[in-house]
Amino acid sequence: MRSTFRVAALAGAATLMLVIGSVTAAAQQPAARLAYVNPQALFENAPGRADAEAAFRKETEGYRAELSRLNDALNQALSDFQKAEPKLPAADKEKRQRALQAKEDSLRARQQELEQKASQRQNELMAPIMEQVRKVLEDIRAEDGYAMILSSEPGSSPILAADKNLDITERVVARLRSVAAARPATQTPAQTTPTQTKAATGAPVSAPSGVTRPKPPGA
Repeated sequence: MRSTFRVAALAGAATLMLVIGSVTAAAQQPAARLAYVNPQALFENAPGRADAEAAFRKETEGYRAELSRLNDALNQALSDFQKAEPKLPAADKEKRQRALQAKEDSLRARQQELEQKASQRQNELMAPIMEQVRKVLEDIRAEDGYAMILSSEPGSSPILAADKNLDITERVVARLRSVAAARPATQTPAQTTPTQTKAATGAPVSAPSGVTRPKPPGA
């Protein structure tokens, strides 16, 4: 028993020395330099940002004007219908309701289309500006020897620029592939035919809903 205890003590001492050696080696290595920035401040001071925003507002004036006209026309048609509704026969009332619903659907579809076009144009205008910001960040990171430049904005992506030598993705992928290759092959489960569900029939059809006022442009 005494011999066993001595072996265990020697093993424990050797492990402790290895740990101390690792900590000492890590302490002797220079600590990675980190920095952080406020992305909003960078964006506000980016060259060309004001010109890009002015161009975007000018190019989308036509979108806003068109949506405003369509919205006014729909509101006027809805107001006219509400005034005439008490005196309308049932058939005429249903016909005008369908026409109003179609007009509203058309407005919403056009609004979505213009919003997508505006978003795409905004991205096109801002892309060269953001690329310039990223280049300045990378240049400063390399010049001052920062391992990473982080964002101080809550909820944003924390890493804005980083030393590519810190990226160990390929090493991790290689390890994952070796782990996957070492796993025993699993049996493929037998295919089963999904149970087809029977569509319900005879369900009551709900009456057409009333026409609601659309959201104002840009809401």
